[in-house]
Amino acid sequence: MALFGESRDISMFRHINRELMQNIISEQVVFYKYNLTKTNVNMYGEASEGRYFQDPVLLYALVERSPQSNPVDEFGVQFDYALIFRFLVDDLTDLSIFPDVGDVVMYYEGYWEIDSINSTQFFVGKNPAYPYNDSTGTNPLETDLGSFGYNVSSICSAHYVPADRLNIVKQRL
Repeated sequence: MALFGESRDISMFRHINRELMQNIISEQVVFYKYNLTKTNVNMYGEASEGRYFQDPVLLYALVERSPQSNPVDEFGVQFDYALIFRFLVDDLTDLSIFPDVGDVVMYYEGYWEIDSINSTQFFVGKNPAYPYNDSTGTNPLETDLGSFGYNVSSICSAHYVPADRLNIVKQRL
């Protein structure tokens, strides 16, 4: 039986994380989920008529900024600026949002497209979704291992995308 990481510990950890993200850090981003069913792609996998997104959702995030660079190539000066967005899995689960590659995050009037996702940051190093049960549905070493651990955050690496490439347009009311 594990000593730490049970439901009471997880509840405290969850409460502290939410208070930290919402009341202290208070960094908000707008999340655009890519809509695969409305987007038509050609035989090359390109969305020639533009991509469609679901309605935007406001989320709290911890944002890590990398240094901005302006490389020069045969097309002129480019803009290279990558960010890492960290979302609490609880916030994403409450809104039924699960980040995927291709989703877009708006941060300070700029748009970043998600390149990679890492959702393996576990409290006490244990994912309760995988208790390592045998064919009979039990774990011979630990009987209640499924009630320990907690998936804390989803870490998304993203690159800058100009707004005109996304066709995300603000509408006036």
